[in-house]
Amino acid sequence: MSVQKTVRKVTTHVLQEMKERGEKISMLTAYDFSMARMIDHAGIDVILVGDSASNVMAGHETTLPITLDQMIYHAGSVVRGTDRALVVVDLPFGSYQGNSKEALNSAIRIMKESGAHAVKMEGGEEVLEGVKRILTAGVPVMGHLGLTPQSIYKFGTYNVRATEEQEAEKLIRDAKLLEEAGCFALVLEKIPSALAGTVARSLRIPVIGIGAGGDVDGQVLVVHDMLGINNEFSPRFLRRYLNLYDDIQLAVGRYIRDVKSRDFPSQQEQY
Repeated sequence: MSVQKTVRKVTTHVLQEMKERGEKISMLTAYDFSMARMIDHAGIDVILVGDSASNVMAGHETTLPITLDQMIYHAGSVVRGTDRALVVVDLPFGSYQGNSKEALNSAIRIMKESGAHAVKMEGGEEVLEGVKRILTAGVPVMGHLGLTPQSIYKFGTYNVRATEEQEAEKLIRDAKLLEEAGCFALVLEKIPSALAGTVARSLRIPVIGIGAGGDVDGQVLVVHDMLGINNEFSPRFLRRYLNLYDDIQLAVGRYIRDVKSRDFPSQQEQY
């Protein structure tokens, strides 16, 4: 009789335990069932259903156009492909800013309709009321500070954030406010590594970086970037582990040649 192997699911509590024992947290994005299944089975700790789907899945220039309905669709697909990882979903632009009741409704829709485990919100003090309201409903919230892509038109650039003392002090203050409000983790994007390390050491909750150096508690990348599916984006913080853009082009080229030369299908590939 076969014995079913028990998979220990990653929870917010597990992430806290990982920080306390100094184990780094691995996090990647996914937007569909097949990719989620592959990276979950590989052992990833956290899957982020990022609003970066607006860029890599829909071809938009920014993350702003993606809707709540579209995020729920992507999140449900990811949840169905996941057995172990904690699934976190971005609240998209316009679904939480400036209205804590709308923020709560958006978070509840994501949790009920997709089956996800947590939501992520960009911003500090300015979204604190929404964060607190979501947390009162029992929905875990991950914060996001530093470069916040939903505010790209305010910043006007994707350059490194918090290089000046005033912005760095605000980031530290916002990080502590988010922790005090009850966020279970925090993402820091594209800020100086020394500042990110300071924040990670000053907080009890896990701090996950993207372009924030190695002194944080974990790392996150967009899966299409690290697998080389997207070959047009090459920031300093990105390490490509494969070059699937070229590999897929070669494979498709071979398929086209085989079809046109009548090599495919062969006798063995027919009924």
